[in-house]
Amino acid sequence: MTLKYLPNTLTISRLLLALPLGLLILGQQYGWALAVGFIAGATDALDGYSARKLGYFSPLGAILDPVADKLLILVTFCCLASATLIDWWLAAVVVGRDVVIVLGAVFYRFLVGPFEFGATQLSKLNMAIQITFCVLVLAAQLISVPSPLVTVAVATVVICAVASGTDYIVSWSRRAWLHRSRH
Repeated sequence: MTLKYLPNTLTISRLLLALPLGLLILGQQYGWALAVGFIAGATDALDGYSARKLGYFSPLGAILDPVADKLLILVTFCCLASATLIDWWLAAVVVGRDVVIVLGAVFYRFLVGPFEFGATQLSKLNMAIQITFCVLVLAAQLISVPSPLVTVAVATVVICAVASGTDYIVSWSRRAWLHRSRH
């Protein structure tokens, strides 16, 4: 394998880790779930680093990377809720944000036209907070984690998810308005 395929190979491996991660959570194998989650996180960091460092960006990678992120978050939050480690309403907020973003992109594409998608800084922060939260919830099954910390983490996830989703709606609405006013 040449190095030019390394970023996409890492991203695909992250996509494939979603199923075992979900099954481990549902099977109450929280230590192993943490290990798989860390491997997924490492592949996320390495695919981006290798793409930048080696200059191997691809249209496929640009699509697969956010899909892998969203799939892992979706699976993790839904399995955490199924295992009653978090409330379903919290999983719905996180998944709902992603649904709004995807539907917004689809509507924008069909109503306005093509666009360049890029994660905002707020979206990157949102992802980091969600991942940290999932690690916290899984770690709380193995070690003692203070209840107030979990409460603050839940509030942070909700606030950031709503803020990030709103940011996308406002940004794309503004772009659509500017596009329509020019044409």
